[in-house]
Amino acid sequence: MILDNQVIAISGGVGRLGNAFSRAVVENGGRVIIGDVIKEKGLQLVEDLGEESAIFFYGNLTESSTIDQFIQIGKEKFGHIDAAIHSAYPVSEQCGSRFEDLKAEGLMRDLYHQLGGAIIFSQRMIKYFRERKKGSLVHISSIQGIAVPKFEHYEKTDMVSPIEYSAIKAGIISITRYLAKYCKGENIRVNSISPGGIFDNQPVDFINNYRNSCSSKGLLDPTDITGTLLYLLSDYSKYVTGQNIIVDDGWSL
Repeated sequence: MILDNQVIAISGGVGRLGNAFSRAVVENGGRVIIGDVIKEKGLQLVEDLGEESAIFFYGNLTESSTIDQFIQIGKEKFGHIDAAIHSAYPVSEQCGSRFEDLKAEGLMRDLYHQLGGAIIFSQRMIKYFRERKKGSLVHISSIQGIAVPKFEHYEKTDMVSPIEYSAIKAGIISITRYLAKYCKGENIRVNSISPGGIFDNQPVDFINNYRNSCSSKGLLDPTDITGTLLYLLSDYSKYVTGQNIIVDDGWSL
């Protein structure tokens, strides 16, 4: 299989994307360390995947000491970690507010937990990869990190495209490129994926508007991203680093 017993650590491994990623890793021959703050669903996911292939870690993976514990639990279970995916996306109560309604407190929390959390997660994982003298790190960005939102898609809905989301996702791509170059010569690869919109029972008007900007499907399912992820985790991409791969059904064209 494509992952051939590789051990993959996933932050946010119970979320919409993380759940699909966790399942794809195991289905393709890997083993997974699932980190999240959603305990009941995390334990159920491990039961679904099998304890020989998965372990759940409960904790806030924006904190250095907690990430170190996450790594240690994975090492104790599987002996080592080959790669990591940062897909956690902790949000404040303000998340999804209009630009005019943003408050400094919520903005500071979201910028730190989402962008700062990605940096801290990278720091701890790269420290471990340096000890092993190899590793692969994948960040999850977004099409909103590479392009201005298509605000017309949100007309006749209560949805917005938050400015801080665009800033954070653009920052993820910069972090990816920075770290790939920073780790030059260390056998550590860092890449990111920018998915298009993921279906989550959005209003019909938004779904139709969004589809009109795409080539065929429009909003994607989480499983539509897993093929690209598996490629980046596998040896098929062993010379790919510092890249941001867009999976958006042509939305950004």
